[in-house]
Amino acid sequence: MSFDLRMAELNKRIKEANKIVFFGGAGVSTASGIPDFRSKDGLYNTKDAQFEKYTPEYLLSASCLYQHPKVFYEFYRQKLDCRDIEPNITHYKLAEMEAKGKLSSVITQNIDGLHQKAGSKKVYEIHGTTLVNYCTWCHEYFDDDHIFTSSEPIPRCECGGMVRPDVTLYEEMLPQKEWEAANTEVMDCDLLIVAGTSLTVYPANSLLNLVRDMDKLVLINRDETGWENKAGLVFHEDMTEVFSRIEV
Repeated sequence: MSFDLRMAELNKRIKEANKIVFFGGAGVSTASGIPDFRSKDGLYNTKDAQFEKYTPEYLLSASCLYQHPKVFYEFYRQKLDCRDIEPNITHYKLAEMEAKGKLSSVITQNIDGLHQKAGSKKVYEIHGTTLVNYCTWCHEYFDDDHIFTSSEPIPRCECGGMVRPDVTLYEEMLPQKEWEAANTEVMDCDLLIVAGTSLTVYPANSLLNLVRDMDKLVLINRDETGWENKAGLVFHEDMTEVFSRIEV
């Protein structure tokens, strides 16, 4: 089916749906200048020489945070500072869909806060966010500037505790409240739009197993995911091209 015909079908499904849920990954933010993780140009394949002896998974793990915190924070500050990044057309289109009552919620694996910056209100961040930090001792909360502007190699609270990002690292459990809400949203929706994710990260990818009718699954991703034969509608075109043509 041609791109034009698939777009017409997508817009038809959006018009007819009563509860649409969007589930996105790192590819949603690449048009804003944030590299994804697993593509050939992604974060996992473009490490700097100073981090060469560590795997990407380790650099973003709880083990690295607590065993080699100076390494963790150096990598985090270099690669995950999203404070000056602006949303792209995908973020804005989703916010518009929500404002017009067509989109129930956004479930995101991203930690950049761009959905909220674009105007989305109901966002479930199942991998946490860089916008919030907290002390590992007293649990006082700090804004996103605290880690990125701190002159200390390891950012500290006044109580002496280490201040860490409220991000779900490797080896950590997903935030329970967000995860349970995401499960409920997917189970109750009649159209699930999945975009910008390789669908290789567990347990986030298990959300697709909750879709009651796979014909109601729309998959938008540049590369193959392994779910193409199950989805009702598939796009491997550029995401911004797809979302620029969505009619609300």
